[in-house]
Amino acid sequence: MRIVVVGGTGLIGGKVVARLHGDGHEAVAASPRTGVDTVTGEGLAEALAGASVVVDVSNSPSFEDAAVREFFETGTRNLLAAEGEAGVGHHVALSVVGAGRLPGSGYLRAKAAQERLIERAPIPYSIVRSTQFFEFVPRIADAATDGGIVRMPPVAFQPIAADDVARVVAAVAVGPPLNGGIEIAGPERFRMDEFFRRALADRNDPREVVTDPDARYFGAVPGEHSLVPGKGAVLGGIGFAGRAGRTGG
Repeated sequence: MRIVVVGGTGLIGGKVVARLHGDGHEAVAASPRTGVDTVTGEGLAEALAGASVVVDVSNSPSFEDAAVREFFETGTRNLLAAEGEAGVGHHVALSVVGAGRLPGSGYLRAKAAQERLIERAPIPYSIVRSTQFFEFVPRIADAATDGGIVRMPPVAFQPIAADDVARVVAAVAVGPPLNGGIEIAGPERFRMDEFFRRALADRNDPREVVTDPDARYFGAVPGEHSLVPGKGAVLGGIGFAGRAGRTGG
């Protein structure tokens, strides 16, 4: 089966491509590095020729509200249109747990808009909604840092290893379209502030984590259950202590 992985040279995409190759599929990495740009449409028709499945794990290079909206909305429209022309039978997208729960976040509004475009398109689809990756923990801490203080909300947090994300995405890609979504998360649930204290201490990071109920995540103040999955989520097998490559990736 020929499967095109958009964002296939990134953290998750590279792992998805490797898994699909290992299972005997023709997996093609498509990204600006390989001459494929979903926002401009460059290279899409050529990359999708003969594809049965398209997996979109791409991410915006900018988290500024207007830029991220443009990336996910324009890129998804162009990708779905090209898939229709190529006769693709299954569109798989990686999204975010809680994308519809934090409208104050420009990034999550854009992910929710992307999901709506996919749901309304005629192409059979599957949406995999993931919690945050262990590998992005340092970036989240950096974004929350003011001086030597890291402000974190005391809400539920259930991060997942990139290897587990790639495993589920690859399995969904070779299965029948769900025409709906599934949620995936790590096997352990933490308090977000307590998790970051532990994660920074694990890295010998001297910054102090301060519990702040008004701290923002992707531009919005999360509620108790904004960032964690509901019942029936698929849980990964890699916990925080056993994560591959440690927290920094």
